Amino acid sequence: MTNGSASLPFTSYGWDSILDTEFTPYAAQGLLPGRIVRVDRGLCDVVTPGGTLRADTTFVNSSSDPMKLACTGDWVALDPDAPTGPAVRALLPRRTAFVRSTSSSRSEGQVLAANIDYAVIAVSLAAELDLGRLERFLSLAWESGAQPLVVLTKADLVADTTHLLADAEGTAPGVQVLVVSAATGEGIDVLSAVLAGSTSVLLGQSGAGKSTLTNALLGQEIQEVQAIRDADGKGRHTTTTRDLLPLPTGGVLIDTPGLRGVGLWDAESGLSQVFSEIEALSADCRFHDCSHVAEPGCAVLAALEDGSLPHRRLESYRKLLRENAWIASRTDQRLRAEMRRDWKMKSAAGRMMYEAKRGGGGGHRRQA
Repeated sequence: MTNGSASLPFTSYGWDSILDTEFTPYAAQGLLPGRIVRVDRGLCDVVTPGGTLRADTTFVNSSSDPMKLACTGDWVALDPDAPTGPAVRALLPRRTAFVRSTSSSRSEGQVLAANIDYAVIAVSLAAELDLGRLERFLSLAWESGAQPLVVLTKADLVADTTHLLADAEGTAPGVQVLVVSAATGEGIDVLSAVLAGSTSVLLGQSGAGKSTLTNALLGQEIQEVQAIRDADGKGRHTTTTRDLLPLPTGGVLIDTPGLRGVGLWDAESGLSQVFSEIEALSADCRFHDCSHVAEPGCAVLAALEDGSLPHRRLESYRKLLRENAWIASRTDQRLRAEMRRDWKMKSAAGRMMYEAKRGGGGGHRRQA
C-alpha cells in the first residue's frame, strides 16, 4: 500500500550517499531500499522511494537475538515481489541504536530506535524533577551514539523555571537543555531548528507530554493526546507503537510509548559521560583503583567535603555503576564467572574473620 509519504523525497527520511554505497549489493539483487516507520506484530511499514509498503519481517526476525530484530528507524533491503507479499530481506548496518535492558529474567537488550542523530529526553515540569531518572536516560542516550537533548516540557504550568533549568543542566553536562511549552509555543521554534534535517527519537515517561510535543513539532494533530490521571499525576499510554514521522522542517521524529522502566544496558561509556565531573576527579585520586569510599587521598571524597560535589550525585553514580555491572555479569559469561569467584573469595574471607572473632571455637568442636 502507499500513502502520503510517496510525495516526500526519499532523502527526507535520511537517505544519503553512504547508505547508497552500502545498498549496492542489494540493488544488484533487485531489492528496494527502505526505512521502517513502524513495526507491528511481525509486520512493518516501510517507506521506499515509491511510497510506503506493508512488509513481512519474518526473514530478518528469525534470529534468537532480540538485538537483531527489525525496529523503527532501521534501513532495510526490501523484496517487493516476494511470494507472500513484500518482505524485508536484510537490515543495513546500524549507525546508532538506543538500547535498554528488558524486564525479562534473561536480561536481554531491546532496541527502541535505530539510526538516530538526537535522543530527545522529555521531562515534565508538572511533576517533581527526578534527577536520578534523568541521569539514567542520559546514560543510555550517550551509549546509543546519538547526541542527547533534554527538553523540559509543560513550562506553562510553572511560574519560574530558572531553578529547574539549572538543576537539569547540572545533571546533564555537555547536553543542551531546552524549556518548552506546547500550549504556549515557548521553545518550540528553537527545538524545531535543532532537530531539522536529522533523525530524532522522543523518549520519556508517560505523562511527559511527548505526544503533545510531537503534534507541536509536526504542526498538526497526528498523535492522540490524553490528560494525566488526577489521582496520581501519571500519564496514560497514549502512544502504543514507535512511529517514524516526517517533520515539516526536514528530517524525521520517532515518537515512542511512555517508558515506565528504563534498565541500563552495557552503558559504561554513557555513565562516564553523564558523570564526567566524577570521572575527572577520579584521575586525581591517590590510588588508581580508588573506590571513593574511605581511601586516603581520594579527590572525590574531598569534593564531597568541600561541597563542590553533591552527595546525591555520587550516590546516583554508585547506584548506576552497580546496576550496569550486574547487567553485564548476567550477559557476559566470563565476567559473570569472575564476579562469582570474587563473591566466593569475599565470603570465605568473611567466614574466616567470623571464626577468628569467636576464637576458633568452631574448630575445637569439630576435633571433639
